[in-house]
Amino acid sequence: MTERQPLAGVRVLDFSTLLPGPLATLLLAEAGAEVIKIERPGRGDEMRSYTPKFGDHSVNFALLNRGKRSIAIDLKAPGAIDRLRPLLESADIVLEQFRPGVMDRLGLGYEALKAINPRVIYCAVTGWGQHGPKADVAAHDLNYVAESGMLGLAAAADGAPVVPAALVADIAGGTYPAVINILLALRERDRTGEGCKLDIAMADNLFTFMYWAIGSGIAAGEWPRPGADLVTGGSPRYNVYRTADGRFLAAAPLEQKFWETFCELIGLDATLRNDAGQEAAVKAEVARIIGARDAAHWQQTFAGHDVCCSIVCSMQEALSDPHFAARGVFAHRLREGDRTIPALPVPIDARFRGTPEDAGYPGLGEFDPGER
Repeated sequence: MTERQPLAGVRVLDFSTLLPGPLATLLLAEAGAEVIKIERPGRGDEMRSYTPKFGDHSVNFALLNRGKRSIAIDLKAPGAIDRLRPLLESADIVLEQFRPGVMDRLGLGYEALKAINPRVIYCAVTGWGQHGPKADVAAHDLNYVAESGMLGLAAAADGAPVVPAALVADIAGGTYPAVINILLALRERDRTGEGCKLDIAMADNLFTFMYWAIGSGIAAGEWPRPGADLVTGGSPRYNVYRTADGRFLAAAPLEQKFWETFCELIGLDATLRNDAGQEAAVKAEVARIIGARDAAHWQQTFAGHDVCCSIVCSMQEALSDPHFAARGVFAHRLREGDRTIPALPVPIDARFRGTPEDAGYPGLGEFDPGER
């Protein structure tokens, strides 16, 4: 890492496990921050035990904790806070992911840490937030997307909601807002000299992604229906069609100029090109046309034309796409002994992330909290 990274010299104590918090501190680490994980003795972060393995621990853990350090300490043990005090005094950021009140009971809540270090920025990431009727309710990503209304907008052909392929609440609702607000808090601290407590609620932050659904429902009384609206499967201009060889075409020619080119290239009958009011009939005919030829045919047909159409890729295909290679998406590497694999790509601009390099992940308890 280079000294010109914007977070060089920033120390982060990470009390979180699994995904939202560790990914947030990974982003901070990739921008130059020193991140120290606080883990329980023996097992450490539960993610370490997952499969498949990369070295002695889960590849998931390795990807999310690249370049960090680890302390193993029983936070309930007598003297735990005294042992951590040197780090608490020097920390710029503390991130935790327990249910509300847990850190307070351990003597590590915001007020206790503020007394030790008034400049500390304390970020609490939870599913439902620090207060409210659901604050203590156990839940996972699927529950947050269900109760925010997001899951209800994504339905299969039989009308049943489809389990999302990405952990949207954890990452988009937890990780990214945590990082955004930590950076804002650092900027505020530059001005005031004081830290603060941040309340990041994953469920709250999902509503941002449904701005169009909220607007349609509140302003026009037109609440979106799964499989029936512009971006939920109701339009032939934003849909997925099966090809003759069992692959799928993601077609998104929403704008009129793209739609006209798309219709011309597939040979859609002129009477169906104005899809308003006959969306179901147009979808059926487009599906029939696309289904008559294989994916290679449609790739060749659309090549060089602005139609916003893509063949659905597998993960393996996406990772070998020359475009991502040319952009250096996988230039950073994760090291374990003599073996390396691509590091997890993160949304940090290359100028802030530093020179591509190999870095490992921390062994459990490898760092002494007495070190400065």
